[in-house]
Amino acid sequence: MYGGGQTFEGIKTDSLAQEDPVKLAEFEARIDRGEKIEPTDWMPQLYRKQLIRMIEQHAHSEIIGALPEGTWITRAPGFKRKLSLMAKVQDEVGHAQLLYSAAETLGKTREQMITDLITGKSKYSNIFNYPAFTWADSCFISWLVDAGAIVNQLANAKGSYGPYCRALDRICAEESFHLKYGHHCVIYLASGTEKQRQMFQEAINRWWTPMMHFFGPSDKISAHTEVLMRWKVKMASNDDMRNQFLDMYVPKIWELGFTIPDPNLKKNTDTGRWEYTEPDWEEFKRVINGDGPCNKERLEVRRIAEERGRWVREALKKPSMAYVTPLA
Repeated sequence: MYGGGQTFEGIKTDSLAQEDPVKLAEFEARIDRGEKIEPTDWMPQLYRKQLIRMIEQHAHSEIIGALPEGTWITRAPGFKRKLSLMAKVQDEVGHAQLLYSAAETLGKTREQMITDLITGKSKYSNIFNYPAFTWADSCFISWLVDAGAIVNQLANAKGSYGPYCRALDRICAEESFHLKYGHHCVIYLASGTEKQRQMFQEAINRWWTPMMHFFGPSDKISAHTEVLMRWKVKMASNDDMRNQFLDMYVPKIWELGFTIPDPNLKKNTDTGRWEYTEPDWEEFKRVINGDGPCNKERLEVRRIAEERGRWVREALKKPSMAYVTPLA
């Protein structure tokens, strides 16, 4: 049953001017010492607001992210692949449940989070607004999108908010299995027929720009990175995580004999950083604001699921039941 604090009111503040300076200093000292902040601890309203935005967006990304792969369960090649993909999709939805629970500890109800998702008020990862045309697209998601997610989540699991970190620890353990599954699917295509190799090359060509967008806007234009890193909600900048992903996976893609559709992609041996063509950030803004190839379809599927499941939620309600704070 949906739980969630009933005290949530939209937090509109974007400054620390109203905060008690003594409490703020104690809060920041705890973070500097590496202590975890727990739901009942004092925290600035801006910290609470940024956490809700980030964890909620992550939860939405898990539940929407299950959709493009979910459409391939019945079409996956062979019974073993069908079973594996079904288990993976189930895991992704489970990750969303963990993350919604973590966000609920901050006072926003799950009902409000789902409503904000369906109405387009809340965002989720852009990459899931692109279509998975072929089985190779599904393999790209399972290997490389999950690899990007692990880079992101392993870093943030060392952050400052206890419930989010504990959720990420469990998610990362399961994602490591997804990564192995995705890699196995890609190796199979890479060592298969010329047609299979062509399918995966075309998937790389289609998904490379969304993959570069996946880590968020460049640090030069990111609106939230500075404050998120100051309070260890986020442990690495968007550009640092993008660079780490390129460092780990571009050599693997090249080893398999595939190409990457960016003639400027290379590692600068002096700086240790990857140089690449800056992705189209205007496209990123269009898609995250609802104008991507699949935005409407994804939200409509979610809306229908919510509507069809309403009777189950209503049936489970009992007047005598008291609200129980989600496990944190």
